[in-house]
Amino acid sequence: MADRVTVIGWDGSPLTAAARSALSAATLVAGAAHHLALPEIPPAAERIRLGSVDLAARRIAAHRGTAVVLADGDPGFFGVVRTLRAPQYGLEVEVVPAVSSVAAAFARAGMPWDDAHIVVAHSRTLRRAVNVCRAHPKVAVLTSPGAGPAELALLLDGVHRTFVICEELGTEREQVTVLTSDKAADHAWRDPNVVIVIGGSAAGHGGGWLMGRDPGAVRGWGLPAHAYGGDLRTGESAELRAAQLARLGPRAGDLVWDIGCGAGALAVEAARFGAAVIAVDEEPAACARTEAAARHFGVLVQTVAGRAPHVLERLPEPDVVRVGGGGVPVVAACADRRPERIVAHATTRDEAEAIGAALTDGGYTVECALLQSVDLDPGTWTERDRSVVFLLSGHRPAPSP
Repeated sequence: MADRVTVIGWDGSPLTAAARSALSAATLVAGAAHHLALPEIPPAAERIRLGSVDLAARRIAAHRGTAVVLADGDPGFFGVVRTLRAPQYGLEVEVVPAVSSVAAAFARAGMPWDDAHIVVAHSRTLRRAVNVCRAHPKVAVLTSPGAGPAELALLLDGVHRTFVICEELGTEREQVTVLTSDKAADHAWRDPNVVIVIGGSAAGHGGGWLMGRDPGAVRGWGLPAHAYGGDLRTGESAELRAAQLARLGPRAGDLVWDIGCGAGALAVEAARFGAAVIAVDEEPAACARTEAAARHFGVLVQTVAGRAPHVLERLPEPDVVRVGGGGVPVVAACADRRPERIVAHATTRDEAEAIGAALTDGGYTVECALLQSVDLDPGTWTERDRSVVFLLSGHRPAPSP
């Protein structure tokens, strides 16, 4: 096993005294090609081109001597330190940090970043990274080959954002470009790069005490109808909405379809969980109410005016879907897109059975519950309103990460 492993971050600036001292004693050095060309590396040291960090970690664990790993930026921030410290390698790691590429990118842009979300985009996580960019007004994306600015822009089709693209930070070829997302796919970009994605008008970000979006003053979900202007559709009680959200489980990186969004209650509450949301309604006035509710609660929601199921054909793939209107044809069309979960409701048993059959035919495991909620006046304990509805949910196994 290596006697000592020192991980040195490099941001293009001269190496610190601690970094030079560690390199001078190294008998093995791992890093990218531009790291291994540094003049401070001892000529006699074994050099490992860093591709797979797991393979490099195994080589380092078997090495007898002093090892150094060079990495761009802060190696403890979405970097190699996590892998090197994995228990199976048994390595003791010392870190000499540098300025992270994200911090450098925001510095070049002259922007604060305590209110930003930060994601890593590669072939397996690109779609989820794009959904975070849909859901939040400030996101830094650490890209990779095949999951760069052009691919981000293509998947954000229909959502306007501004890109700040920082290429090869800390090198002589460093370049910072600002353009709108619809133009990013027209260019070829050099790796490595960081993309700052800016856009939307959500309020309440950066409270000065928490990284990312401030959670805001509103607590809870399944809020009463008056929180959304009191204009909810018949049968759509706050209790039904809370049950639907519990079954959908929206989260960061998800894309939620809310079909028949009405006043935007479920769309807004799903967005407050951190999910990206596309709210669909055939009535432009419903879309306008949803947009107003999103602004009021400080979240981003994309609205699409049109009649389902036809309007769904041009939407990006959802993770979970709430069908608030359209019945069996819309449920069947959603099942064809194979989201992980679908929820719908019905006011009659016949309608519930038909929706359940459509979900089963689509390959979903179906659950059905009859929900009854009664709104009482706490002063007189008399009934003010009653809602009875069938809640149907279908789920399929989540895809492998």
